[in-house]
Amino acid sequence: MKTKIYSLIVAFATLPLFSQVGINTNTPTATLDINGNMKVRNTPSAITVPGYKLLVQDNGTTEVFAMDPQLLIGAANVNSAMFAAKKTAGISLIDITLFPSNFRPVNFQADERTIGSASMFSNSDSSFIIPSTGVYMIGYTFRYGTGLQANLLVNGYGIGIARTRSGIGTIIDSRPFTGLDLGLVSLTISESSINSLYSFQAGDKVSFGLTGSNLLNLSILASTVSSFYIYKVSN
Repeated sequence: MKTKIYSLIVAFATLPLFSQVGINTNTPTATLDINGNMKVRNTPSAITVPGYKLLVQDNGTTEVFAMDPQLLIGAANVNSAMFAAKKTAGISLIDITLFPSNFRPVNFQADERTIGSASMFSNSDSSFIIPSTGVYMIGYTFRYGTGLQANLLVNGYGIGIARTRSGIGTIIDSRPFTGLDLGLVSLTISESSINSLYSFQAGDKVSFGLTGSNLLNLSILASTVSSFYIYKVSN
């Protein structure tokens, strides 16, 4: 009889056992289900990224998965709030009643972008729509005509960046065209650029245009080149 019992025990011992173990839970849902925190006293450091995986937790199921660290590195380097556009033909200035009378935006369009999503740009008022609150880097360049004019542009002519927030338009930065007086003739270096950091709120609109109390010679705009870029650098 004892021989039969021992034989039965040995037989069960050789069979694979499948079960779920729970710690602080009576209803485990994984091979090892721990309801609580965990400590690891000694953890060796990995000196390279290749060959290792990270342990990550699913927010919904709290299940732990192994993940390639390159996925995190790639996600950290992706900035969804990036946009750049360049306009080399068909440049004109549009009237937006929200802005002061001495500012008129350039008629940029979403299909003139060189990088970025068209959904972040409004064709109706030629403005970039800020997707999330934070600090943004902006670069804006404008070359009026050939970049050199044989008369001194007065009245504060230059380039500007405007912001629309809650229906109110404000010029947040500007640069005048510089002049050069040669005695017999005054020349204007009608090429200027702005590069700086600005704080925006989600939903703000950013416009790029010209400043000045009077209209510029619109016929010269045919040989004008303008471009801008914008991207988020911090929350």
